[in-house]
Amino acid sequence: MLTRLSILPIDNIFDLILALIDIVIVAFVIYRFMMLIKGTRAVQLLKGLAVLVVASFLSKMLGLQTIQWILEQVRLAIVVALPIVFQPELRRALEQLGRGKFFARPITFLGEEDMSRLINELVRAVQILVKNKDGALIVIERETGINDFIETGIKLDAVVSAEFLVNIFVPKTPLHDGAAIVRGDRVIAAGCFLPLTDSPYLSKQLGTRHRAALGITEVSDAVAVIVSEETGTVSVAEEGKLTRYLDEKNLRELLENLLMPRNVQTSGSFWHWRGK
Repeated sequence: MLTRLSILPIDNIFDLILALIDIVIVAFVIYRFMMLIKGTRAVQLLKGLAVLVVASFLSKMLGLQTIQWILEQVRLAIVVALPIVFQPELRRALEQLGRGKFFARPITFLGEEDMSRLINELVRAVQILVKNKDGALIVIERETGINDFIETGIKLDAVVSAEFLVNIFVPKTPLHDGAAIVRGDRVIAAGCFLPLTDSPYLSKQLGTRHRAALGITEVSDAVAVIVSEETGTVSVAEEGKLTRYLDEKNLRELLENLLMPRNVQTSGSFWHWRGK
């Protein structure tokens, strides 16, 4: 084996290593892109593009000149339209790139003790809301700023407490229908309007709160906690995905995994592995 390798020029070995690195990087980028668009409208759009590519290949192979000319014109239009059509996915990709370790600030600027207190207050508030059968939508800001949506609500800047959060969502009060947004250890605003998801895979049983929760997590890295007014079901939305039917223990574990500094998370937690 050593004799055979010694016969090969050293440049060829380096070229082989570089080619392997190139393939691995491209494969990883494609994989991350597929994960990014999974469950979004982009999947259907890519299927449509695949159909056009196959049709173009067949028309060229069979010599169908008219169809080939039409497909070439469509191809030019698609090149111009793609950045517009994939704008949400491109925006999410650039935001995730910007949240890389080199550019990003820490996931939370709260220490372990303060974050633990915040999670305790959130969980306690959710349990009271479930008991009272009051609906709620609480958004926790992380790295991506969501000032555009904070501006749509009423500025509060109050310390997070279970009692305060419960009072915000008392039915028929001015702030009840919107979202409360938490920044750090403070409720920065309430009664906020959030973008609604366009996902075709969302159950018809889920209402505006769940759609708004998924919407804000599709355009940012925020975490949203939802309490259903009809069923009392507790859900958490993150990165455009919804985890439903959470009890007190699972809610606490999931929030700890998403919000606590990485060095204090429990590596063996079920939710830790779910996030990988």
